[in-house]
Amino acid sequence: MYDSLSNRRNFIKKMAMLSAITAAASMFPGIVFASEQEKGIPDNANLDWKKGPCRFCGVGCGILVGTENGKAIAVKGDPNSSVNKGLLCVKGYHQIMCIQSKDRLETALVKKNGKYVETPLNEALDLVASKMKESIAQNGKDSVAMYTSGQSTIPEGYIASKFMKGAIGTNNLDCNARLCMASAVTGFLTSFGADEPMGCYEDIDHADYFVTWGNNMAEMHPVLFSRMLEQKAKRGAKIIDFATRTTRSSTASDKSILFEPQTDLAVANAICYEIIQNGWVNKSFVEKHCSFSKGLTNIGYGLEDNFQFTDKPEKIDFEAYKEFLKDYSPEKVAKYSKVSVKDIKYLAAIYGDPNKKVVSYWCMGMNQHTRGTWINNLVYNIHLLTGKISQPGNGPFSLTGQPSACGTAREVGTFTHKLPHGVVMNEKDREMAAKIWKVPVERIPSKPTYHATEMFRAVDRGDINFIWVQATNPLVSLPKTSRYRPAMEKKSCFVVVSDVFPTPTTDVADVILPAAWHIEKGGLYGNSERRTQYWQKMVDAPGEATADTWMFIEVAKRMGFEDLFPYSKENHVEEIYNEYRQFHEGAKHGMAPLEVLQKESGAIWPYVDGKSTQWRYNAQYDPACSNGEDFHFYGKPDGKAVIWQRPFEEAPEKPDQEYPFWLNTGRVVEHWHTGSMTRRIPVLHQAMPNGYVEFHPDDAKSLGIRNGENIKITSRRGSCTLPASINERGLPTKGQVFVPFFDENMLINDVTLDSFCPISKEPDYKKCAVKVERA
Repeated sequence: MYDSLSNRRNFIKKMAMLSAITAAASMFPGIVFASEQEKGIPDNANLDWKKGPCRFCGVGCGILVGTENGKAIAVKGDPNSSVNKGLLCVKGYHQIMCIQSKDRLETALVKKNGKYVETPLNEALDLVASKMKESIAQNGKDSVAMYTSGQSTIPEGYIASKFMKGAIGTNNLDCNARLCMASAVTGFLTSFGADEPMGCYEDIDHADYFVTWGNNMAEMHPVLFSRMLEQKAKRGAKIIDFATRTTRSSTASDKSILFEPQTDLAVANAICYEIIQNGWVNKSFVEKHCSFSKGLTNIGYGLEDNFQFTDKPEKIDFEAYKEFLKDYSPEKVAKYSKVSVKDIKYLAAIYGDPNKKVVSYWCMGMNQHTRGTWINNLVYNIHLLTGKISQPGNGPFSLTGQPSACGTAREVGTFTHKLPHGVVMNEKDREMAAKIWKVPVERIPSKPTYHATEMFRAVDRGDINFIWVQATNPLVSLPKTSRYRPAMEKKSCFVVVSDVFPTPTTDVADVILPAAWHIEKGGLYGNSERRTQYWQKMVDAPGEATADTWMFIEVAKRMGFEDLFPYSKENHVEEIYNEYRQFHEGAKHGMAPLEVLQKESGAIWPYVDGKSTQWRYNAQYDPACSNGEDFHFYGKPDGKAVIWQRPFEEAPEKPDQEYPFWLNTGRVVEHWHTGSMTRRIPVLHQAMPNGYVEFHPDDAKSLGIRNGENIKITSRRGSCTLPASINERGLPTKGQVFVPFFDENMLINDVTLDSFCPISKEPDYKKCAVKVERA
C-alpha cells in the first residue's frame, strides 16, 4: 500500500532504480514515468491500491489502481510486474478516466417503434432469452450466433463457449481476435503443433538484435519498445525496423528497411536462401529437430461468400526445399520487393551469425495478411534453420493486440473451431469438454460454422437471425463495413450488443445491455507471453451495469440450462476459473492456481511444480520435454518443428490506373482500437482528436494536396473523407497512404477489402487499392 506521503516517496525512490529504462523511454513520446504517475495523485489522498492488468493492448502491463470511498482515483504502473517494471503508456495511465464519461451506459435499452426505451435489466435479459429460443425453434440452432472479443475476460470467454457449444449446441461463436491474431495461431499450429510463443519478455534482456517485421512497436507496444531501447542504451543491442512505411519505431531504430507491400514473403525466403548458401544452417539442430513440408499454392483470397479451403501438407526433404529457394535469391527478390540486395544480405547475416542472439517481433503487419499463415511460417523457418529458438534472447515472438486475445480467445477457445482444449473436429477434445461441462458429447457439433467475416456475411444473407455482440465494435472494426452495417440493420436479424459506451454497433442493436468495465468486475486476462493475470473487483459499476459473464449466465438460465451454470454471483469468477483449469492440467499447459495469481503479478503457463515455464520446447527450461534431447517440439507427433515451403503470391488487389494507391490502416499510440474508450479520455482525445490520411510529400506535391486539407479516399467498396497529414506522425512510401481506424466519424473500413488468409481466415487490412481526391 502506498497510502501515505512517505510511502509514495519510497515508491519514487524504488522507481528511480530503473533509471536506464526510464532514460530509454524518454527517447520517444507515449511513456509515463513513475514520478509523473505520482504527480497525478491528490496530496491528501488515502488510497487503497489494488493490482491488476491494464485494460489496453496485449502487453499485459501490471497496474495499481488507487480507490477511495468507492471510486477509482488514480492509476500507476506496478513496480512488482516483470512486464512493465512500473512504467505505463499514456493509454494505461489515463485508463480509468473513460468510465467517468457522461454517456456511460447504465441501463438496458430496448428498441421499440424505432426508439430506445430504458428497460429494467431483468426484462431485457428475458427478451434476449426469448428471442434466442424463438430463433432456434423457427430456424435451428445455427441461426443464433455470438461474437465476442479479445477484450473479454477469461471467464467471459469460457462461459460464452460453454453456453453456445455445450448448452445450445452450435459452433456459431467467433471473436474479434480472428481479425488480429488468427494467423499467429495457425502459424504456430502448422509449424509447431501448439499455439503461443515459446519465449517471453525476458528475451529482451538477452537479445543482441531485435528485428521488427511490419510492427510499429513504439506506438503499438510502447512499454516493450522502451525495454528494447533500454538494452540498446545499456548493452548496445540493435533494433532493425522492417516495414512498409516510416514510423516512430523506424526513427528510434538502428536501421530501417522498407519493402513493397506483400513482398515480405519473398524477402523471408531470400533470407533463408542466403542462410543456406553461406553455410549458416545449424545442421545438427535441423537434422534432429526439424522436418520439411509444402502445402497447396494459388490458394485464393476468400472474397466470395462460403469460401472453403483445406491445405494438403506434403512431406519434402531439405534438398527439395533448397531447390525451391533458388527463385528467391537476393538479386531476384530485390527487383520487386524494393529491398536492396545489400539489405537482404544484411538481414540474413544477422540471423546467420551464430554468435548473435536475435528476437523477431511482429503483430498486425504480418497477421493481417492474405498469406498471414505463410509469413508466420517463413519467419519461423529463419529461426529454425539457424537454431535460434526457445532460448533466452533467441526466438520468434508474435505480439498480440488485445489484453486477452491469448488468454480468452486462443486459450479458452472462442473461435468457431475451438474448445477450451483442442478443436471441435477432434472427438477426444469434444469428449473432454462434454465431461467437464456435464453435457452429452453429441450436443457439441463436430464441424465449425462461421469465422468472423463469414459470420457477418451470414447475417447479410439471412442465415443468422440472432447475434449477440460483446465487448467489441465490429461496425467500425470489420473489413468492408460498407456491406456489414446495412446487414446488421436488416429486420431479419435480432441484434444484441453488450458494451460500456454507445458505439456505431450499439446504434443498430435491438437490445443494448450495460456492461461493467474492467475494474468494476473481477476477472483474468492472458497476455502475449502466456502470462495469466487475475484481479478482483475494485469499484461498483454504475446503475444496472453488470459483468458480461453474469449476463451470459442469466440468459442461459432463462433458456433452461441452469444446471450447467451453478455459479454464485459473488464468486463466479473464481469458480469458473477453477473449472476451466481442468482443461489444461499437465506439464504442457498447466495453469497457475488462483491462490498464486492472487499474490503475484501473473504467472506464465505452463505452470509446473510451482514455477512458470519461460522457454518452451527447451529441455533446460521446459519440464514437458520428454524425448531425452535438448529440444522437443512436442506439439507435433514426431517431436519435430516443420520448416515450410511457402512461395510469394501477389495481393488480391493491387494499385492500377483507376485506383493508383496502396491503402494501409493501423493504430496510433493515443487510441485503443475503435476509440470507443480512449476518445472519451479528454487528454487523449485532445492529443489526437480525429483520424487523418498520411501522404508521402512527393505524392502530395504532385496532387497539389496541402496539410490539413480534406481528402476523399475511394475504393471499389466505399469512400471516406479525412484531413491530409504530410510529414507529421508517419511517412508512407510513394504510392501508399496510411489511415488509423480509431475515428468512428471517419470510417476507413468502409473502404477496406474483406479478403483473408484462407488458412487462418484473418482479413488483410494492410493492402487494397484506392484513389484519392480533394473532398
